[in-house]
Amino acid sequence: MNDSFEISRLPKIIFGAGSLQRLTELAAGFGPSWLLVTGTQTLSRCNAWPAIASAMKSDKITWKQLVIDGEPTPDLIDSLVKAQAGHTIDCVIGLGGGSALDAAKAIAGLLRPGNSVRDHLEGVGPELPYRGPATPFIAVPTTAGTGAEATKNAVLSEGGAHAFKKSFRDERLIPEYAIIDPDLLATCPPALIAANGMDAFTQLLESLVSTRANAFTDALALDGLTRVRDSLLPWYLGAEEAATHRANMAYAALLSGITLAQVGLGSVHGLAAPLGAFFPVPHGVACGTLVAEATRINIAALHARAPNDSALSKYAHVGRLLLRDEALNPDSAINALITTLTHWTEAMDLPRLSVFGITEADIPSLVANSRGSSMKTNPIALTDAEIGAVIRARL
Repeated sequence: MNDSFEISRLPKIIFGAGSLQRLTELAAGFGPSWLLVTGTQTLSRCNAWPAIASAMKSDKITWKQLVIDGEPTPDLIDSLVKAQAGHTIDCVIGLGGGSALDAAKAIAGLLRPGNSVRDHLEGVGPELPYRGPATPFIAVPTTAGTGAEATKNAVLSEGGAHAFKKSFRDERLIPEYAIIDPDLLATCPPALIAANGMDAFTQLLESLVSTRANAFTDALALDGLTRVRDSLLPWYLGAEEAATHRANMAYAALLSGITLAQVGLGSVHGLAAPLGAFFPVPHGVACGTLVAEATRINIAALHARAPNDSALSKYAHVGRLLLRDEALNPDSAINALITTLTHWTEAMDLPRLSVFGITEADIPSLVANSRGSSMKTNPIALTDAEIGAVIRARL
C-alpha cells in the first residue's frame, strides 16, 4: 500500500431508492435544453420516466434523446457530436448501462470543442491534450457493474482489422452529478446481473491489489466486496429482499468506479479490452469468466517471484471475508477465494470464451494486445505464457 496518495475529483453523489426523481431539479440548474443519451430500452423499462417527462414539460424543459445500441464507436461519437452543431445544449444526461454512460460522457466532452474523439483516444491517433470545456454531464446508471458514473474515462471500441477498445480520459469528463437509484435495477435480467456484478467485483478486487492501492481505496474496496458477497448471488437467484440486494450491488458498483478511477485495475481488465475489441464478448462477461483463473495465476506468480508482496495478504483477507471466517490461515484463505470465485462463475453460468468463437490460435494476438493501462497496475508483471494460460483455461 502507498503511504502517500492523491484522490482525484468525484461527482456529487446522490444515492438511494427513488433518487431519480431529483433529475429534473438538478439538471435544470444548468439550463433548460438537455441531451438525453440512453440505451435502446432504457426509457421503456423505467417506470418513473413518465412522471419525470411530465415534470420536464411543466418546467419548460426541451430535450432530445440519442439512443446507443451496443458499445459506442469513435465514428458514432463523432457523428452524434457533429449532428448537434448549432444547437444549444446546457446539459448532457446519460441514463443507461455502461455503454450509454460512456457515450454520453464522450459527447459531453466534445460538444463544445467540436473536434474528433480520435484526437484524444489513448494509444490511437495523435493523443492530443484535451482542452475542453465539457458540457455539464449527469450520469444515471441503470445497471450495477461498470462504475462509469464515477470515472473520468469514456471507453470506445472499434472493430475490423485494426480493432481496439480504448479510453478518452480527462478529469473534466467526470460527471457533475451521479444519481444512483437502485430502483432502476429492478428490471435487470439474471444474465445482466451476473455479468455486471462480476465486473464490479473484479474492479474492487483488482483495485485492492493494485500497485497504486492506498488506505482510502482499500477501505472502499473492502466495503464493496462485502456488499457483493452478501448480495450478488442472492439477487441473481431471485432471493427475497431484492430491494436490499439491488441497493448493495448499486453501492458496490459505485465504489468500484471510485476505486478503479483512483488506482487502476489489473490483468482481467487488461484482457477484457482485446476480448471485447476482437470478439463479441460483453465486458462484464469477460470479467466474470476470467476473474477466478486470473486471480489464481496472479497468486501463483506472486508466490513464485514476490512471496513477500502485500497483495498476497490482501488476497487472503478477501478469502476470509467471502467465507466469513477470520481464523483461516493464509493458504486456506487464498484457496477459499479461488474456490468461491470458481463457484460463482459456474453458479451464474458465465460462458466460456469458446462460445464467442475464440480458439487456441487467437491466444498470441490477445496476449499481445492485453498490455494496456490496466495491466500496468496488476500486482505483478505477468509473462506472456501466464497471460495465455488465463485465456486457455477459459476456452
